[in-house]
Amino acid sequence: MFDAQPTCFPGRPKALLMIEEKSLAFVIGDEQRKELETLVEFPLSQSVTDLAEISEEISGSIDFIISSWGAPIMDDAFLNRFPKLKAVFHAGGSVKGFATKSVWERDIRVTSAARINAIPTAIFAFSQIIFCLKHGWQTALEMREQKQFRELDNHIPGTVDSTVGILSLGHIGREVVKRLKDLEINIIAFDPYVSNEFARELGVELTSLDDVFARSHVVSCHTPLLPETKGLLRQSHFESMLPGASFVNTARGAIVNEPELIEALKRRPDLFAALDVTDPDPPPADSLLLSLPNASVTPHIAGSLSYECRKMGKMMIEEIRRFLNGEPLEGEVQAAHLMKSA
Repeated sequence: MFDAQPTCFPGRPKALLMIEEKSLAFVIGDEQRKELETLVEFPLSQSVTDLAEISEEISGSIDFIISSWGAPIMDDAFLNRFPKLKAVFHAGGSVKGFATKSVWERDIRVTSAARINAIPTAIFAFSQIIFCLKHGWQTALEMREQKQFRELDNHIPGTVDSTVGILSLGHIGREVVKRLKDLEINIIAFDPYVSNEFARELGVELTSLDDVFARSHVVSCHTPLLPETKGLLRQSHFESMLPGASFVNTARGAIVNEPELIEALKRRPDLFAALDVTDPDPPPADSLLLSLPNASVTPHIAGSLSYECRKMGKMMIEEIRRFLNGEPLEGEVQAAHLMKSA
């Protein structure tokens, strides 16, 4: 276990950037690169994601990897090339795409900017929740179709005394709740890993999955994709929703049984689904989600985009500083966490 002692190196530790080229400038800008170079030494000036581009001499000298999108899978074959590797600083969200159990078995520490990456997603989800509470999508799509103002229906919940249901209270769910607290609405949530005491501290009523769907005017999904959550949301959940209710998904498309969602939307034209993720993602051109009048699909834009990514790079710079000072890492990921997180 980490003993919170300063880590000493003979000179600056050697680091390697492993970030795909198209994302590098967004994650690590010129100012961040200069700051990094006061903390670490880069034996290679460029970012690489292919081991074939790295000599064994260089890989054998690396203490830190700074990763983001495009990071290669860090299995035994990979790690054998990096015998001195002490930590991976991931300027992104989930580490599941590259970190294997071998990383922790070799006592390599892993930290992630998932907490920072959650903020743009939460802001986007919050905007969709508000828009859905006002039936904004229905109004905009029907006006485009009919070329006239839509007659307001009797089931617009609005932002006073309505109920919003949150599926999972991880980083993103908590950030959404934080923003919803500024409104005069009721917040209920389903999360089997959260205690009633923790939910009360957030100001949220913890309830069952079925109850969230039956009582909420908008249900916002922030559930991680795990074996037990794949296809978790079924037709019965959607058809139990209140008249004029909406479903927002900024998590993963596979959490939803998509054919059953489509069937529910066909049977209940009063419902609406605002989807930033689908399964597959992107959806095929013939997907009914792209043509149903009570669904909208955006191309996975909720998470950090463009220069929003810079904040994740900045967090990893601070994590490197904390590592070198022997301080706790704010975004440290433990292998056990991956069993219940994205």
